[in-house]
Parts: sequence; C-alpha cells; structure tokens
Amino acid sequence: MSSSSQPSLGRLKGKVAIVTGGASPQGFGYAIARRFIEEGAKVIIGDLDGSGAESSASSFSTPNAKGVAMDVCKQEDWQRVVEMAVKEFGGVNILVNNAGCTYRNKPTAEVTEDEFERVMSVNVKSIFWSVKVVVLQMQKQGQGGSIINISSSGSVRPRPGLVWYNASKGAVSNATMALAAEYGPDQIRVNAIAPLLSATGLFESF
Repeated sequence: MSSSSQPSLGRLKGKVAIVTGGASPQGFGYAIARRFIEEGAKVIIGDLDGSGAESSASSFSTPNAKGVAMDVCKQEDWQRVVEMAVKEFGGVNILVNNAGCTYRNKPTAEVTEDEFERVMSVNVKSIFWSVKVVVLQMQKQGQGGSIINISSSGSVRPRPGLVWYNASKGAVSNATMALAAEYGPDQIRVNAIAPLLSATGLFESF
C-alpha cells in the first residue's frame, strides 16, 4: 500500500477522549482507544473491571492512556472520571459510550426482571448519566465536542430471543438523534454506530 493511501494520523491531536468498556483486548472499546491514541488523542478507559482497564491502558505504552474503574450506571463515577480527565489531560472533547451488556439469547418469557433491568441500566441509563455530566463539561469548555454511542443493528432490525436488548439499543439510537438536535447549537455532535456482530465478549450470548 502506498503512503498516499494510508490514513492520516494525528487527526485527534490535542483531543481528550473517554471510552467506556475498554478492558477487554477483544472488545470494541479497546480497539477504539488504540486507534484514538494512534491519532494523537489522550484517552481515559473506564470499565467496571478496573484492573482490566488499567491493563489495557498500560498495553499502549504511553502516558496518554489511563485506565480507571467505573460503573457507567452511577452518576458519581461519571463525575469522578470527568474530573480525572480534566485534572490529567485538561478537559473532555470526545466521549464513546461503548460499555454494554446483554443476556443469553432465549425465549422472551424466560428473561428475568434482573436481566431486563441490567440491560436497560447498562445500555441506556449509562447514556443518561453521561449526558448530564460530560455535556456539562463540554459546554463549560465552550469548544464543542463529539459523543459516539455504540448502538446495534438490532435497534433497527430486531430478531427473536433478544427482545429487550434490541429495545435498549433502539432507545440508544433514538436518544442519539434527539441529543444531536438538542446539543447541535453547542457544536456538540452526537452520533451512533450500529455494528452487526463481532468476536467480542458478548459474542456467545448473541
């Protein structure tokens, strides 16, 4: 491949990103964080598995990556991680809401209340809290920003057996469009990516 066809690096130089759910080297979050760092960004990886997040960050061998334990369903954890981003790197310009969960594909009548509440909390409530905390910081900085929500093809093409997972991702995609309209005047872009399937930690459940 000629050098002219290589993607330009450094497109995120000077930007600070928070990427949730990046503890697993096989996951989307890890790959996103790696590419962001290659493009010059400073990245905080937040994950319920704090040691895994720290391990992911250290694997990049750069002071521009930090890992931290984070429960994306808790407001106080969002506040703590945003404060960390401000203290360590000077602010927040990019947020990737990648953390997500599902339950094993099975008849909907067999889904438990705990499974339902967990999938809605991790996939939807996490974005609720991220907006309340991260957008406030972006508005304070006055430089705009970018929020990327990881949705799913199931949000627009649902299949049997994962009804409430599909519904949670439908909420993600719908909220993304509404948030984009609401925060566009602040130059804060909000977009969703809807993957089909990849060999991540959720693969077997799907």
